[in-house]
Amino acid sequence: MVPFFSRFFSRGLSDATRPTIKLSETLPAQGNSEAYIEDADLFSFPGKADGVTVTNTVSGLMGLRGNATPWPAVGKEQRTTYGGVSGNAIRPIAMRAVSAIGNAIPGFPILATGGIDSADAGLQFLHAGATLLQVCSAVQNQDLTVIDDYIMGLKALLYFQTLPHMEDWNGQSPPVIKQQKGKPIIDIEGIVHKKLPNFGAFLSQKQAIISELKAHQDLLSDSLVYKRAISEPQTSVPRVKDVIGKALDYIGSFSRLDTAQQMVALIDEDTCINCGKCYMACNDSGYQAITFDPVTHFPKVTDECTGCTLCASVCPIIDCIRMVARQTPYEPKRGLPPSTPIQQAKREPMPAQ
Repeated sequence: MVPFFSRFFSRGLSDATRPTIKLSETLPAQGNSEAYIEDADLFSFPGKADGVTVTNTVSGLMGLRGNATPWPAVGKEQRTTYGGVSGNAIRPIAMRAVSAIGNAIPGFPILATGGIDSADAGLQFLHAGATLLQVCSAVQNQDLTVIDDYIMGLKALLYFQTLPHMEDWNGQSPPVIKQQKGKPIIDIEGIVHKKLPNFGAFLSQKQAIISELKAHQDLLSDSLVYKRAISEPQTSVPRVKDVIGKALDYIGSFSRLDTAQQMVALIDEDTCINCGKCYMACNDSGYQAITFDPVTHFPKVTDECTGCTLCASVCPIIDCIRMVARQTPYEPKRGLPPSTPIQQAKREPMPAQ
């Protein structure tokens, strides 16, 4: 009921104040309700509010101590109530609300707020359709000087879009270079004609091979001195208004997705640390689509993979697991047919390292 009353209270407030004020007027939309699109629609008629702030805080409970008393607590009774959650915790909610309004009411001014703690987060909101950015929690965590950092960072992100050699960068993050513990990966398979995992006797064998290779290299040679090329912008630097709503064409309802274009996980054995995290997650919370070699501890993705990305989300190594296009038709399994007797699935324990 709260979204209902707040919606019509805000509408009445806008009706009452719009004829009497000369400044631009924006009203907040509820971030924890599907009503935010309706909120914005109510405010967008001529004579109503000039924009909408997305999103308001989301009602939440901060936490409970071990003795069941809440924090924060008030008075001798140690009582608390629900408060507004803001900051990074609500960024996905705010992004969803901003993009939904941006698609539903093109061109309507949106003031985005909720988790803007960096220039990268600000650019994401602009791409989602935000016209302006509001920062509060990040300032509370530091001070107002963070705004200067965000402005400079946003200028840099816009400038990077003019440099051809940075097309594969993610914001200010360069592409991940394949490595093990910060060192480049050497093609061991090309020497011993098999892959060696990164633990136990296998790791010792791999280190011995690498030491032998380095013994025959001139490590003091200056032939590999890195020289950074100077790159000139190939296009004009985009303005902020040029990137507003840039991502909206990619965002929409599930019905717009082509479910025939399936994705599956691909594990890079060179960067894999053989921890088994992907195997455990897929086995207990996924589709049992990863096998685990009992000797080498190399995980292998089978045709049972549905592309849920659970393995990629739990893998501790960046880009060790990538999602690639499925090469074979996928026929999803929706459980056992009604005529099939239910049997306990055989569970294979993960080999001890």
